[in-house]
Amino acid sequence: MTSIHFIVFLPLLAAVVGGLGNRALGNTVVKVLTTGALFASSLLSWPIFLGFLAGTVEPGVTPVLHWVQSGDMRFDWALRVDTLTAVMLVVITTVSALVHLYSWGYMAEDPDQPRFFAYLSLFTFAMLMLVTADNLVQMFFGWEGVGLASYLLIGFWFKKPSANAAAIKAFVVNRVGDLGFMLGIFGTFLVFGTVSIPEILAAAPGMAGSTIGFLGYRLDTMTVLCVLLFIGAMGKSAQLGLHTWLPDAMEGPTPVSALIHAATMVTAGVFMVCRLSPMFQTSPAALSFVTFIGAATCFFAATVGTTQWDIKRVIAYSTCSQLGYMFFAAGVGAYGSAMFHLFTHAFFKALLFLGAGSVIHAMHHEQDMRFYGGLRKEIPFTFWAMVAGTLAITGLGLVDVFGFAGFYSKDSILEAAYARGTELSQFAFVVGIVAALMTSFYSWRLLFLTFWGKPRWAGSEHIQHAVHHEHEDTSQEAAHGEHVHNPIGTAGYHPHESPLSMLIPLGVLSLGAIFAGFLFHGAFVGAEEGAAFWQGSLFFDEHLMHAAHQVPLLVKWLPFIVMAAGFGIAWGAYIRNPDFPAAFVSHFRVVYNFVYNKWYFDELYDRIFVRPAFWLGRQFWKLGDIGIIDRFGPNGAAWVVQRGSRAAVKLQSGYLYSYALVMLVGLVGAISWVIAR
Repeated sequence: MTSIHFIVFLPLLAAVVGGLGNRALGNTVVKVLTTGALFASSLLSWPIFLGFLAGTVEPGVTPVLHWVQSGDMRFDWALRVDTLTAVMLVVITTVSALVHLYSWGYMAEDPDQPRFFAYLSLFTFAMLMLVTADNLVQMFFGWEGVGLASYLLIGFWFKKPSANAAAIKAFVVNRVGDLGFMLGIFGTFLVFGTVSIPEILAAAPGMAGSTIGFLGYRLDTMTVLCVLLFIGAMGKSAQLGLHTWLPDAMEGPTPVSALIHAATMVTAGVFMVCRLSPMFQTSPAALSFVTFIGAATCFFAATVGTTQWDIKRVIAYSTCSQLGYMFFAAGVGAYGSAMFHLFTHAFFKALLFLGAGSVIHAMHHEQDMRFYGGLRKEIPFTFWAMVAGTLAITGLGLVDVFGFAGFYSKDSILEAAYARGTELSQFAFVVGIVAALMTSFYSWRLLFLTFWGKPRWAGSEHIQHAVHHEHEDTSQEAAHGEHVHNPIGTAGYHPHESPLSMLIPLGVLSLGAIFAGFLFHGAFVGAEEGAAFWQGSLFFDEHLMHAAHQVPLLVKWLPFIVMAAGFGIAWGAYIRNPDFPAAFVSHFRVVYNFVYNKWYFDELYDRIFVRPAFWLGRQFWKLGDIGIIDRFGPNGAAWVVQRGSRAAVKLQSGYLYSYALVMLVGLVGAISWVIAR
């Protein structure tokens, strides 16, 4: 067995043993087994990545077993390792290992720890299967595997109705995207006669300009295939239209949020588009669609993030927005920049989620930022970790000097969009700049509400009892934790720093948030270095990256300017003049309510899809099932038998003369019939 076998199958082995052993093995044994397996996979993944970085490792495919042979379709189960895979391996295994370790402290009081850790390991295995896929069917296997595992993890606290609802919502919304992905796979096999990814990518340029029949029309072949495949990516990566499951996924434990939103499920769509980048390059229309959806998602999610009170939901909408950056980078042809942002985002977003989990742990599982404030002195390590994550996501840095992780990756996306020079890429650039302003605002808003100001968690008489979670009281008091029920304050609870098992992952991820961009930007997005690093893994436009490095100085400095502006607005609104937010909301209440309610997507879908579906289901149930099938089927048969048995009972009287009379009547009837004949 090779190292790639161990990397992929150790998490599966840990999940199977931990899941089946469960309480028979005990909490500690299962946690040691699963966490140890993930750290082993991570330690084996880094040499592969660094080897590709140094140019000492060659791409290869490692067979596992013969899988399917049916007619002309034949494919094996094999593990493909190239630069793109190597990047994903270190992202997935590193973040997952740290999430496992973090969960030792966060889930310490949960009675079902073995099940939780088994689910985490299963999730990681499914994602590893996806990124090592050498054919589309194996990729789909991993694709559905992470969907199943996410359903189990989001609904882990299954006794909580909201968790069950969120898990079902994630599963159903992803089924919509997966339908497009399946149609794309079917169409790709129809056109190319194979599901082998290398063979498809080699033949893709030759199909440019051809047409295919779809929905009664003759359409461009590669546009149809790429758009269908991208619809799958929209579901998995929560792009506009299929994004509604992502915020609700916060109902799962916080380590699940870090794993889903940083390194695994939501990045699957970006990885798929980059893996199939030679296909997408043959269809300008498909790339335009990807660019527009990415830019629209980037803007939409950033607006919603500015108004949310739940600390995890703010970060969740941030994830949605950052994924939009990755997709419009791919749409303009900067696949290296998309993967670079995926790489850096994994570190600082996992850091922010786990940091938020540390805050929630300190605040007795309260997630509403209106009950925070003044926590930087109570949980200093968590505070500085969150500062590092915030500086990374907002992109603090100086051109040609040094910057945090997001400074290099996000700026490379914006510069590539500007350099592409098309109307749509310029639109994406402008939207990206506006989203960067809002990202800075809501990120610093989160920090100021959580760590600065007067403590709003201390018990005090002016705190009144009212429903507080996600309500629409937009008054100044509600914005700062007053006149709403504060369970922490009334209980006299005092915040405390998290245990070491939770702080170690924060420290490691902080290093990634600070240095990942500085150390690796040359390999990922450098013109010559990037072309060498990505060779054979994805389409790398060397000319575009040259142009991106030569954009005007104002374009290079604009992200820094809007980042500073966002910080200034947040500081002025929540530190210098805390009355400003309430005054702003009172003047723009309609706009605020529109954004706060997530542009009413959930309400719109409820009216268009959910209610009609439930109405149709009730009709089938009451009219079809009960009114027809049950009435004339089992219930009707039972009625006939019941009535027949009642008539038979009357005939069975038990009197001899009654039976003699029946026999006589029968004999007379028989004789009459014979005479009549």
